[in-house]
Amino acid sequence: MRLPLPLPAWEDGTLWLLTGFVLVNLLFVLEVLDRFTLKNDLEIAREIQTAMLPPGSLATGPLDIDGRTRPANTVGGDFYDVLSLPDGRVVIALGDVAGKGSPASLLMALLLAMLRTIVDEDTEPAALTSRLNTQIVRHALGSRFITLFVGLYDPATDVLRYVNAGQMPPLLRRRDGRVERLETGGIALGMFEGSTYAAAETGLTAGDVLTLYSDGVTEAEDREGTPFDEAGLERALEMRAGQRAADIGAGIVSAVEAHARATKLADDLTVLVVRHAGG
Repeated sequence: MRLPLPLPAWEDGTLWLLTGFVLVNLLFVLEVLDRFTLKNDLEIAREIQTAMLPPGSLATGPLDIDGRTRPANTVGGDFYDVLSLPDGRVVIALGDVAGKGSPASLLMALLLAMLRTIVDEDTEPAALTSRLNTQIVRHALGSRFITLFVGLYDPATDVLRYVNAGQMPPLLRRRDGRVERLETGGIALGMFEGSTYAAAETGLTAGDVLTLYSDGVTEAEDREGTPFDEAGLERALEMRAGQRAADIGAGIVSAVEAHARATKLADDLTVLVVRHAGG
């Protein structure tokens, strides 16, 4: 049996180089495929997340409502909800999970599922918020918390009862131009199991516009680092006084984007506009 002759040194080195080249490129291809699969999974997750939210524009009773969200990444932790109850009352909610991306989106889905389950058992905003807080403390990581505004509107009395659990104070722009901030409530969900929440109430009349929003709206910065701020939101509301909720919502998002210009938004952006259309 003849043994194969050893490869010349230069051929042996070339072989090793070729082998290394193939391995490096194989690893690169595998990484690209892995990232492609991850991107595809995230796109599917985004579709599922979007499907969980109510349709952009809807009307219930005298309320004309528009909600829209724009995540900073493929998926986000902002959410809003509108639930019409059998007796005609309406639950509105907007919240923001600490952090961004997939972990925040998973906790957002958990909170929405809990909200839609518990609201059938207890619609009183203070009790509802306390129960949600208990569940988030038990089932979420200790480093995660959720800010939430939840309100219960009764068309029979035109009264909105609400709790603000650490969320940006919604702006209630009255028909005459006065602006009120809905701040009463307590701390964010998930921080302490025994947290209690106080509810407040306010009346709504034809022409009033309630705007719920996440901090991605007011904290959006331009190239110089100047935030859009609450003043920018008030200007956007003033410019669209008397318009439909969908026009107001679209106008707010456009105003934020115009302020940020080409700057990538650093946080999720969510707006829920509730306009009392009369009737």
